[in-house]
Amino acid sequence: MSDRPAERPGGTPDRPDPELRTNHLGQPIGAELVSWVPPPRPTAESLSGTWSSLERFDLDRHVASLWREFSADEEGRMWTYLPFGPFSDAGEFEATAAVLAANPDMSFYAVVDRADGAAVGLLAYLRIDPTGGSIEVGAVMLSPRLQRTRVATEAIFLVADHAFELGYRRFEWKCDALNEPSRRAAIRFGFAYEGTFRQATVYKRRTRDTAWFAMVDGDWPRRREDLLAWLAPENFDEQGGQHRPLARSGRDHLGAAAP
Repeated sequence: MSDRPAERPGGTPDRPDPELRTNHLGQPIGAELVSWVPPPRPTAESLSGTWSSLERFDLDRHVASLWREFSADEEGRMWTYLPFGPFSDAGEFEATAAVLAANPDMSFYAVVDRADGAAVGLLAYLRIDPTGGSIEVGAVMLSPRLQRTRVATEAIFLVADHAFELGYRRFEWKCDALNEPSRRAAIRFGFAYEGTFRQATVYKRRTRDTAWFAMVDGDWPRRREDLLAWLAPENFDEQGGQHRPLARSGRDHLGAAAP
């Protein structure tokens, strides 16, 4: 391996960041973590916001409502970039949901619209790595009425806020690189684009390049402030329309500032 100084924000390979630490051999090393300790796995039974709440997914309590909501997508558009679905009937959906809920590496929550108490979406914590302080939100299933709403935005806010509150240092979002709505959503929420892994996996008998997005604990205070300001009741009219859009502070797929 080369001993050439690593590039860091505020520096270049030839002119490294002057605050970069080095070891006794003069090699660049990462910042010391003095007080950080690995966080626990997320175990909260519920997370509550103004417009939405997240409830630990329970088949008996949530699956019927979810099937009703998901069935409104008659074209099956919401399933294109997920490794499962569309489903022919409620039984097929329930069987898949049961398998997902039983996966010990995933922690599923039903997204509940507080306006009527209906379960209208699903999402999960996955790739949970307490030792490295990293966690991902994924398997996001948004029913037609949930898409591009304050309820959906708040649901992502709630899982991000809880992850950082627990002590995770990194919060990830990944999607099929061809899934433009998901990429735009990640940027809108404040994730930064970090690159695309080519031919990362195979699903539904097709190849997938995976776009990676993330935010870290140092990003979160500003992202949190922006999201809370957007989610505030006074930002919406009586029909739920926003007065002010949520600023997009991530990076697009070319690495340039998002428009």
